[in-house]
Parts: sequence; structure tokens; C-alpha cells
Amino acid sequence: MENMALDDKAWLGMMRGKAVVAALADKGWRAVLVSDRTEARKLLFQWLPKGVSVGLGGSQTLAAMDILPVLRSGDYHLYDRYDCPDHFKVCRDSLMANYFITGTNAVTIDGELVNMDCSGSRVAGIAYGPEHVIVVLGVNKIVDSLDEALERVRRIAPMNCRRLGHATPCVETGICSDCNLPDRMCNQLLITLNAQKFKGKYSIIVINEELGF
Repeated sequence: MENMALDDKAWLGMMRGKAVVAALADKGWRAVLVSDRTEARKLLFQWLPKGVSVGLGGSQTLAAMDILPVLRSGDYHLYDRYDCPDHFKVCRDSLMANYFITGTNAVTIDGELVNMDCSGSRVAGIAYGPEHVIVVLGVNKIVDSLDEALERVRRIAPMNCRRLGHATPCVETGICSDCNLPDRMCNQLLITLNAQKFKGKYSIIVINEELGF
């Protein structure tokens, strides 16, 4: 991406994306900044060998990249959380997949991933189980601190609750009230500060677009 060919917003996204990629690389993770979702989709499938098993974390970013048709083509063993008779069994089984592909709720400028889950299947897949984890995110997910990341999680929670039909107060007000209800979505928090124990486990694609919540 050439600096002078970008408008101001894209330039800022590129600069912040570069900073995050450098921080992630410093942890020993594979991290790449790309221009748009088309480039990200191409890179993801370059990284994903045919024939492997694949689990998914629920992600609006991945939905925007339209990766499901390729994953369902027969070239992969997909644990398809979106088309299955038993959602929770598929999510459990996917924790032993060769690859786990997911978005993230936020990433700090220092390269810390922050994710909040309802059942915990996505944060479990990020933290442990699958041999490889590919995280895809738009530059709108970049924040300056862990405090800002947690604030972002609370701010986007009402949209996710509304999208998934959760009966929570935030669906009525648009504001997280830290409710204590069975339909509460904000249950499992994972902050990935550093994870170098398993070399080559984490690959991150940062997209210079605003994608997902």
C-alpha cells in the first residue's frame, strides 16, 4: 500500500495496522497487514492447506469475507457451526481441529487480543486445542489499551445480542447493563497477552477496512 495513494482514513488504518503487526510479530506470531477483505481471503486460503479439519469462531468479519462456500466445497473437513443438527457438539468437536479460524473483539496497539464469549467455544478455541489459530480483523478493532478494549466489548455487546436474538436489557436500550440473566452474552473473557509456547500456532491477518462489530 502506497501512502500517497490512500485517503486520510485509510492512511491512519495502515499506520495503526503496521504498529499492531509489528507488536504481534515481536511475540513470534505470523502477522500480515493487507489492503482489503479480498486480499485477506486470498491469503487465508494460502495459509490453509487442503484436507485439514477446520473449526470456526462466530465472526461477522469472516462472514464479510464470504469464506464458507470454499470451506464447504469438500476440500476441507469443516466443523460447520452454521449448518449442523447439534451446534454445541460441533463447537466442542471443533476444538480439536487442525485449524481454528476466528475474528476478535479487539486488539491493542501492543498486540494483545481481547475476546468476550457467551458459551466460551470461541475463546476456548483461541486459547487451547486446535493446532493452528488464524485470527482475521479489521483495523476498526485496534484500540490503544486493555481498558479501551474492554470498553469496546461492552459497547458492541448490544449489537451482538440483537443479532443473535438474546433477550437482554441491552437489546431494548442499546447500552450494556452488566445484566445477570440466562441470556447474558458477556460470560467468558479471554485476554491473550502472549502465547509463544507453541511455535507457529498463531497467524493474524489485519485488514485495512472496517469489518465486523
